[in-house]
Amino acid sequence: MQANYTRPLDLKRGRVDLSHGAGGRVSAQLVRELFARHFANPALDAGDDGAVLPAPGPGERLVMATDAHVVSPLFFPGGDIGCLSVHGTINDVAVMGARPLYLSASFILEEGYPLADLARIVESMARAAREAGVPVVTGDTKVVEQGKGDGVFISTTGLGALPAGRTLSGNQARPGDAILVSGTMGDHGMAIMAQRESLAFDSEIVSDTAALHGLIAQLLEAAPSVRVLRDPTRGGLATTLNEIASQSGVGMVLEEKAIPVREQVDAACELLGLDPLYVANEGKLVVVVPAEHAEAALAALRAHPLGSDAARIGEIVEDANAFVQIRTGFGGKRMVDWLSGEQLPRIC
Repeated sequence: MQANYTRPLDLKRGRVDLSHGAGGRVSAQLVRELFARHFANPALDAGDDGAVLPAPGPGERLVMATDAHVVSPLFFPGGDIGCLSVHGTINDVAVMGARPLYLSASFILEEGYPLADLARIVESMARAAREAGVPVVTGDTKVVEQGKGDGVFISTTGLGALPAGRTLSGNQARPGDAILVSGTMGDHGMAIMAQRESLAFDSEIVSDTAALHGLIAQLLEAAPSVRVLRDPTRGGLATTLNEIASQSGVGMVLEEKAIPVREQVDAACELLGLDPLYVANEGKLVVVVPAEHAEAALAALRAHPLGSDAARIGEIVEDANAFVQIRTGFGGKRMVDWLSGEQLPRIC
């Protein structure tokens, strides 16, 4: 099985490396064998992007999600670490089916970092929160010595309200369900890499960073039968689908020709020897929905500005091994495994 780790973590002599933060197989192993083992509780054990918690009163439940942002460079085409930190946490709350309500923010600043650049980041963050209608209501700031912080790190936590009776989780996928994506894959990760590598294309690659709660609300109104929502960030589409397959105990078959990828993103991936299926996104959704409601879901996605390039890319199948496969343009199939190692460090 894909989720079978034959070599456990060496907690006596092992060391943290970049692959532990890449969102792939090694990241999953670290979470499973260390964090989940010691912090085990029902909310955490569900393995989703956020935790569903009981509310003090009747009716809605609470959803809580947290994320840390260490992107490099701090400013990139289409965004910066400020708006990214808002969008990322809002999306983690929203893919649980919840209505995002509040954010907290924690800053780790490096001594000597220019205040003018810090102001740009904070202004961008505040603008993103205002546009999303999700205020930053509490926070904290720490400063570390020069050379020990790489400018700015930001951690955000989001709190949202989940309607009674709504359950969206990675363990809900069923054979026969359709798999949709809300748009083109790999935009964010390749915007970062193109800037790092000084790659020039006829049109600039721009990050897709965006708050998705409006798109999700429109989707769920049109197709309340949606079973799973995820935003395919670290590890990209491939790793996200492997996570869902493992949680649900199902297989997946994708159609390579159906997966939308921008021409310049595809060209950049080819130039750098990368697979766009493993490149991070920050403004896209993966949707698993019963096949009979797939067209309604697709229409709802395409009717929103953030879902205009939505596509149906595959289906859920029975498979005790939880394999994700892709049907190529030549008619054959190949495995789409978990991300192994660190393909693109510091992209979110």
